[in-house]
Amino acid sequence: MSNLETRPAEMVLSCPDEDGPGIEVVTSRVVPLGGPRAMPVRRTLPSRERSFVGAWCFADHYGPDDVAATGGMDVAPHPHTGLQTVSWLFTGEVEHRDSAGVHAMVRPGELNLMSSGVGICHSEVSTPQTTVLHGVQLWLVLPREARGGPRGFQHHAPAPVELPGGAGTASVFIGELLGETSPVGTATPLLGAEITLEPGGVVDLPVRPDFEHGVLLDTGTVEVDDVAIDRAELAFRAPCGETLRIASTGEGPARVILLGGEPFREEIVMWWNFIGSDHEEVVAARDAWNAGGDPAGAYAGSERFGRVEGYVGERAWLPAPDLPHVRLRPRRNPNAVTDVVATYEGEER
Repeated sequence: MSNLETRPAEMVLSCPDEDGPGIEVVTSRVVPLGGPRAMPVRRTLPSRERSFVGAWCFADHYGPDDVAATGGMDVAPHPHTGLQTVSWLFTGEVEHRDSAGVHAMVRPGELNLMSSGVGICHSEVSTPQTTVLHGVQLWLVLPREARGGPRGFQHHAPAPVELPGGAGTASVFIGELLGETSPVGTATPLLGAEITLEPGGVVDLPVRPDFEHGVLLDTGTVEVDDVAIDRAELAFRAPCGETLRIASTGEGPARVILLGGEPFREEIVMWWNFIGSDHEEVVAARDAWNAGGDPAGAYAGSERFGRVEGYVGERAWLPAPDLPHVRLRPRRNPNAVTDVVATYEGEER
């Protein structure tokens, strides 16, 4: 999924004090995403409150959307550097094409993970048979030593496992939880799972005490370590303790996405769809991407990013927006737990 920003305004993201345990609630903001009527998504990462959960650095939550009303998802070929994209659906189907030659479908309960390497481009389009679209799109920042690797794509369809006490089920798509281990490879230790709770279900999940954790609420009502969160909010907990309690408090079932990982400690600059170590890396990526296309026509491709074959949509490609008239500068968290991401807000108009 692209961060569709055509008029970005500067925003510096920092991490709050992490000296003790407790739940920090991160709210979402609505962002229009592609399509003739701009399908809305709810973005919790990055935000003013929080830059990372482990290496998870971007989280969009969307739907359930009536495709007939919103136009569905149609994101033209766009680039990525320095990251992995993680696609997870609850309802609907999305067609993925990338410049590594991968043509795949994103379906409910099946993970698709794409690695950018030094540069990749891809498109995402909801299929004609999709009537309701509902899911999450996530990004993982790659550590510096992994950003020069090859492009890659991984698929995994985890089998749901029962939670203790019949509280619900878990589908572990990245990392390890409840004895289930995903085969999907990541550059840093991480956790990603869909948790579904029965009405009144409570689970004390065994988790790594050295991980940060985030719980994103999709449906229902829940409390995380006795703190209530609303739909599309993310409950963040700094490293502490070996259990994480999630409780369904409503009359119906609840569903959350659980994210976790070791605190990410590197300085990075994240601007539009690029992640780099400094201003020069981002500028070089932007220039290489825009040099491959005609703003009024087709995208011919570039040596760094390649070209997506087979995409048919409203626009042949998404040009990178203009850079701000300031240097993109990473900022270090004074607590030295994680670093700050310099990024830019602004939504497609």
